[in-house]
Amino acid sequence: MTAAMRPETRDKLLHVTCATLTTALFKRGLRNTFLQDVHPVSHKGRNMVGPAYTLRYIPAREDLNELSVFLDPGHPQRVAIEQCPEGHVLVMDSRKDARAASAGDILVARLMMRGGEGVVTDGGFRDSMGIAELDFPAYHNRPAAPTNLIRHQAVDINVPIGCGDVPVFPGDIMVGDGEGVVAIPAHIADEIAGEAWEMTVFEEFVTERVLAGQSITGLYPPTDGQTMKDFQAWRQEKGR
Repeated sequence: MTAAMRPETRDKLLHVTCATLTTALFKRGLRNTFLQDVHPVSHKGRNMVGPAYTLRYIPAREDLNELSVFLDPGHPQRVAIEQCPEGHVLVMDSRKDARAASAGDILVARLMMRGGEGVVTDGGFRDSMGIAELDFPAYHNRPAAPTNLIRHQAVDINVPIGCGDVPVFPGDIMVGDGEGVVAIPAHIADEIAGEAWEMTVFEEFVTERVLAGQSITGLYPPTDGQTMKDFQAWRQEKGR
């Protein structure tokens, strides 16, 4: 069972970028954490943050994937939508194949109404214009009109998967922003969130100084000893 994410960890992750997170993860030797070729359908102006609940597709075998399979309430795609826990992100392994949809707007709307935090696939969504209108973070490769049955067969729920060439384990913390999605191993999520928050505050200070005309030399990175003194004074003044 997935351990609950600490509220303070979630709050920090809501206010940092994927760029900052990948740097914090890189410092720990984790180079492959940003999902490749996965983009927001329509950025909602806020981060998506939640533990991963996964669905794995394999290539469809024609005799097992007629439209009639959707009559079965136990179909893994439908079960994943109905069982994804509140606050979680449904992450789908579609093998980076966007020639058929991983899901459409009705299933995504159902996931939203059940309290899901977001949905991610390295394939495509059909009805993507409808998904874009939902107040719900959704990430995919590109629009894909054909039903998933043409290319994909849903086989496993909440198992380790690959999505966008990144390993995603159930419970890993998924963070999405306007650029894409990062997967954070669950056991280091608290420390990564803390470090990313500290990096974000420092970069706010740096950006303010650069826009005021200051050179980055000695400032970014802070090789001049005065930089950190100035930062601490700025932080106290700003309440950051």
